[in-house]
Amino acid sequence: MKARNNVKAIRESRLMSKSELARKAGISPLTIDRIERGESCRLETMRKIILALGFSLDEKNKVFQD
Repeated sequence: MKARNNVKAIRESRLMSKSELARKAGISPLTIDRIERGESCRLETMRKIILALGFSLDEKNKVFQD
């Protein structure tokens, strides 16, 4: 099942590399790649990405859609 998200668009609009986002989120660049392709991830990983992109957890729908 593909999960809809805006991770790649937001990351690119902030001129961040996958490696930079991965480092800020404390996860691997391969995980970022998988998520950007639409593969699912754990809630904890979503939380880390949302915060690393500079959003609050209340703004999660700007990054990940249900």
